[in-house]
Amino acid sequence: MQNHTAHLVLEDGTVFTGRSTGAPGVGAGEACFTTAMAGYEESVTDPSYVAQVLCFAYPLIGNYGVDPARHESERVQCEGVVARTLRPGFAGWLAEQGTVALDDIDTRALVRRIRDAGVLRCALGEADPEELLARALAEPPIDGRPLERRVGTVEPFTVGVGPRVTLVDLGCKRSIPGRLAAAGLEVHVVPSEWDAHAILATEPRAVLVGNGPGDPSVLDGPIDMVRGLLGRVPLFGICLGHQVLGLALGLETFKLHFGHRGANHPVRDLRSGRVLVTVQNHGYAVSAADAELVTYVSLNDGTVEGLAGEDFASVQFHPEAAPGPLDALPFFEEIAAACRRAPIFARS
Repeated sequence: MQNHTAHLVLEDGTVFTGRSTGAPGVGAGEACFTTAMAGYEESVTDPSYVAQVLCFAYPLIGNYGVDPARHESERVQCEGVVARTLRPGFAGWLAEQGTVALDDIDTRALVRRIRDAGVLRCALGEADPEELLARALAEPPIDGRPLERRVGTVEPFTVGVGPRVTLVDLGCKRSIPGRLAAAGLEVHVVPSEWDAHAILATEPRAVLVGNGPGDPSVLDGPIDMVRGLLGRVPLFGICLGHQVLGLALGLETFKLHFGHRGANHPVRDLRSGRVLVTVQNHGYAVSAADAELVTYVSLNDGTVEGLAGEDFASVQFHPEAAPGPLDALPFFEEIAAACRRAPIFARS
C-alpha cells in the first residue's frame, strides 16, 4: 500500500491533497459522490460507476474488510476511490485491483464543491497538480458515450429455475439476477446488442432491462429493442433500463446536476402515498410530461423515479438493496407475478 503525497484535481483547477493508499499511477473520470455509510464493496464493483471517480462522503470506509460474496461484478469498476479514511485492508485490496485510491482528503469540501459546481471531470494520483489538471481536461465527458458496451455480458447465461424472465444486461449488478432467481424465476441474461426478435426467441414470460453506466440517450440499439418489445411481452426496467424504457416511450432524459448516489434516498409512491427509502446510483433522469405514466417521484428534487403502463413498469432506484434498505424489494415480486401470469411467448 502506498503512503505518498497525492492529489485530486478537478477540471476547474481545484486541488485536494491527501495520501496515495491504492495502486500507483493516475486515474481520471467524472467526479461523483455517494452518501452511503456502508456497502463500499458493492459500490466500487457496481458497473454503473464505469468512467467515474467515486468519493465516499462518509468519513470511515473499509472498516469491515472485503468479502468477495458482496461484489457486484468481477472487478472494481470505478476509475478511482477517494475517502477521508480508508482502512488498510480495503485500501490494500484496491491496490491489488490496480485502482488508484486516495485518503486523508477533505471529502466534505470535495462533496460541497461537486454539489455547487455540478458534474466535474477530475484526475487523481501522485503526479504534479499541473499534470493532473491536464489529464482531467483530456478525459472525455460521459455524455454521448455508450459505456454499457464495456461492462455487459458478451455471452448469454442462465441462473435459477422457474418461469423465464429475460434480463438485458447493460452493466447489470450481480444481485439483480440473484434476487430474481430467489423469487422463483429462471433468469436468462443476454447481451445489450440483442434485438427484440432475438430476445423474443428466448420465449420469455417477461423482459427486464437492467442497470448500467453512461448516457441513455445514445443507446439506439437498446431503445429500438424496447420499442419492439412494448405490447408484446411484459416489460420492466431498473435504473438505466428505466431511462431506456422512457426514451422508447417517447420521453426525454437529462443529466442531473450532480446525480443521485447512496442508500438513503426517499421516493414517494404516487399510487399509495407510501414513502420508500431507496438505493440509487444514476447521473441521468427521465423527464416525463405525461403524469399518468409516473408512479414514483424523488422527495429530494421531484425527479421521476418510476413509470408504469398496461404492460410495463420501471424504477429509477435499485430494488435489489445491495447495499441498502429493503423497502423496494417487492418490485421483484411484481416481475415474478407477471411471469407467472403471462403465457409462454410463442414465436410467430
